[in-house]
Amino acid sequence: MTTLDTLGRPLRSLRLSVTDRCNLRCHYCMPEDEYVWLPREDVLSFEETVQLTELFGQMGVDRVRLTGGEPLLRRDLPSLVAQLAAKPWIVDLALTTNGVLLADAAADLKAAGLHRVTVSLDTMRPERFTALTRRDALPQVLAGIDAARRVGFTDLKIDSVITKGDNDDEVGDLLEYGRSVGAEVRFIEYMDVGGATHWRPDAVFSRAQMLERLASIYGPIEPLPSPTSAPADRFQLPDGLAFGIIASTTQPFCRTCDRARLTADGVLLLCLYAQHGTDLRRPLRAGASPETLLNMLKAVWRGRADRGAEERRSVRGRGTYIPLSVLKKDAHLEMHTRGG
Repeated sequence: MTTLDTLGRPLRSLRLSVTDRCNLRCHYCMPEDEYVWLPREDVLSFEETVQLTELFGQMGVDRVRLTGGEPLLRRDLPSLVAQLAAKPWIVDLALTTNGVLLADAAADLKAAGLHRVTVSLDTMRPERFTALTRRDALPQVLAGIDAARRVGFTDLKIDSVITKGDNDDEVGDLLEYGRSVGAEVRFIEYMDVGGATHWRPDAVFSRAQMLERLASIYGPIEPLPSPTSAPADRFQLPDGLAFGIIASTTQPFCRTCDRARLTADGVLLLCLYAQHGTDLRRPLRAGASPETLLNMLKAVWRGRADRGAEERRSVRGRGTYIPLSVLKKDAHLEMHTRGG
């Protein structure tokens, strides 16, 4: 029987972080100069990761996305991909990456059985890329996307966080680049989750503003049907090109959210905005049986009432969600730890 939370939401999707480390410093996720990292001895082994993932499968999960930090920084990642790809209950096995290391990894990931790749890319301008990420790596990202296409990843997606005054003038350019490489672009509103220590309301370029800007370039835009649990609303241009918008700041999808997050050190999070999680690593390493862990998972999910983005939207005078002083005491509050 499907386990439902307090709002009647099933658990169908798992975002599986494999590292909290990242090789970029994007302004909306890691804008500070120094960070507190997870202790290396706490990071789950691949065997432990697969053990816990199996439990989520028994809960009804059939979609797994590997995230980080930057997941390609995790050594021997194709080995984990192969172990997960062998699970018949996983119908969608995807990876979100910033693309910097993708050119060298794409062939091995494809051979290991990875189904899909999503690349984060916020600008097509080299100098702007350096300003937004504090790294000069745009050529490597574009080479990674080319490599993914070349080895046979056909359902490519490009995720672009759009912030006012930074890259909102590039929505058309990003769409055209996506068209040129056969990738569907998804524009993402700037969110005030943990790690976004410089967030401010006037930096949000909303879904309505995105659609208005794109309509001024292309003409009338039509909505497309999309799964009710999908984070992105899909649209198409007059010429049929499809794209998505994830409007978690202005139009949250909390009521249909069917995903959980597992950090690289085994903490279960029920919402991107959650301030507390459930440690699965300790009972796993203490020898808890699969049945005990599964019952623990079921109990946590049944009690889930999280709708963090909705609650944030209603906050007056909305500013930084988690103060920097608090982030420095708990790495689990960082977006780069919880798989964004």
